Order: sequence, then C-alpha cells, then structure tokens
Amino acid sequence: MTRLLAFLLPAVLVMPVATFAQGAKPARIGWLSAGTAEVDASLLVGLRRGLKGLGHAEGKTYRLEERYTAGRPDKLPEAAAELVRAKVDVIMASGDQAALAAKKATSSIPIVVQVADAIGIGLVANLARPGGNVTGVSDLHADLVPKRLEILKELVPALSRAAFLSNPSNPTCVRQAKEIAAAAPTFGLAVHPVAVAGAAELEQAFALMAKEKHGGLIVCGDRMLSTHRASIYALATRARIPAMYANRRFVDSGGLMSYGTNLTDMYQRLAMHIDRILKGARPGDLPLEQPTTFEIAINLKAAKAIGLVVPRSLLLRAEHIVE
Repeated sequence: MTRLLAFLLPAVLVMPVATFAQGAKPARIGWLSAGTAEVDASLLVGLRRGLKGLGHAEGKTYRLEERYTAGRPDKLPEAAAELVRAKVDVIMASGDQAALAAKKATSSIPIVVQVADAIGIGLVANLARPGGNVTGVSDLHADLVPKRLEILKELVPALSRAAFLSNPSNPTCVRQAKEIAAAAPTFGLAVHPVAVAGAAELEQAFALMAKEKHGGLIVCGDRMLSTHRASIYALATRARIPAMYANRRFVDSGGLMSYGTNLTDMYQRLAMHIDRILKGARPGDLPLEQPTTFEIAINLKAAKAIGLVVPRSLLLRAEHIVE
C-alpha cells in the first residue's frame, strides 16, 4: 500500500483576511507546466481532490486556466505572461522551469510551486520564510540521488557503468549530475551524464549509451523528459537497459523503477496553499514544505521485457508494484 506523504512544516499562524464568498465570481487558478495535459493528468487529480476536500467546487468557487508547452521549456515565459495578462488570482507552477518563468513574469500574483530545489535554483533564499510571492513544495532531499544509485545497484548487482539522462536547461538536472558524480564511487559505479535538449536527441543518446556499454540509467525528474517518456521507455527496453526514474508516474505508465515522492499526494497537499492564499494569506508568509517520505515503485512487466528478475529484497520494500 502506498504511504501518504509526511511533510516538515514549520509552525505558522495564518489568519485569513479575505475569503471567496459563496456566490462570488470563481477564483482563477493558473496552471503552468512544460508538460502536456496527458502528462500532468495525475497531478491535476491530486490538486482537484485537495481543493474539493477543502470545500471548493470547480466551476463554482474556482476555474483552472491551463497552459502547457508540450516539452518546450523555452515557451514557458510566454505561457506565464499569458496567465499574467489573464489576471489569474494565483499561479500553480509545476516544475522548476515553470516556477522560474512564473516568478520572472510577475512579482504581485501569488505563485504556488512544486520544484526540486527552490533555494538551489534561486527561487527563494529561505524555505521557512520565502518572502515575496512564492510558496509551495521543494522536494529534493540531499540523500535522494544517492538512494537512487543504491537501489539501482541493488537491482543490478553487477552494474559498473551507468548513464544519467538529463535536460541541460533544467538547473536541477545540472545539480543532480554533480551529486551523482560525487556519490557514484561509493557504490562502485561510474556514472556519465547524457544530456538531451528534446525528443530528437533521444535516439542518439541511447545509441551512445549502447556504444559505451552502460548497464543502467537514471533519468532526471524533468517535465520535458516526462513529456517524451514513452520514447524513453521504448528505447530503454530495446537496449535492455534497467532505468531508474524520479517518481511512480513513470512506473505507472511503463517505466521500470522509481524512487521519490508521490506527486499525486503532493499536489493534493499543495491545494492547502492555494486555499490559504484565496482566503487572504500572503504566499511569502507560508513556508515551502519538504516531503519526508519517499517510495519505491516497480513495474514487473517492464522488468520482464528486458529479462530482469527483481530481487525479493526490493519487492518487499516497494510501496507500489505494477504487475
């Protein structure tokens, strides 16, 4: 059974100074993402569930204004500008690059974010007191990347060379590449970064992995890569490369294994930030939360497709298994 996420949240007293009264014009929540509606569907399930649990009804107390850039992070600034021109009441920025684009587009509209490393990418200077117009969740823990290496090594004990697939324009992927390089020797691994700027470069990237005989793969949690995940799964299966992903969304849609936060639960939690802001709280007074619970997810069908037997030790620890 999947664990619910627990969060570290410093105590804060928020006294609403305004509310959206019954019968008032619905609040407009802007959704900004470098993905697609299909890629982000499970995230919106969590957000809508959270808002419903707080007494909101879509179409009555709020409306979603969705903007996607379909794997093109370079299009995010214009998408953010559209939401600003539409005068939404709050922007929900999904992913690091969306958050940065939203912050650059407005200093007055409240922004709720889901990012990996809010301080590292320069979004805020302090998680407990973010100030300005940004709050939300920053979900990259210091031990998260090394733990993915550890689990991948447990999955493939003979593994000595692996690749790290990343988006070079995502600052979090750049940071994770450095963390992986530092942690890899601990597990007897040599991990080499393989950067792709878009779908057109994926074939070449996997050809390079095959040429350099990489026996494993770690995929950065990036919205552009998520958008093209079907191609990544197909290429990894064809090359028979065991791949570790950032969260269970990848596993549910065909990926082999993941270690990370449950994003559906996280977005349900993020609805609380939106609710507080719509009731008058200032985003800069709301601490950015950090998850403290992570889950292992395994897709046994994907393992069978590459002739891999998952160790019982991993199966017993997995919170989510796709048969």
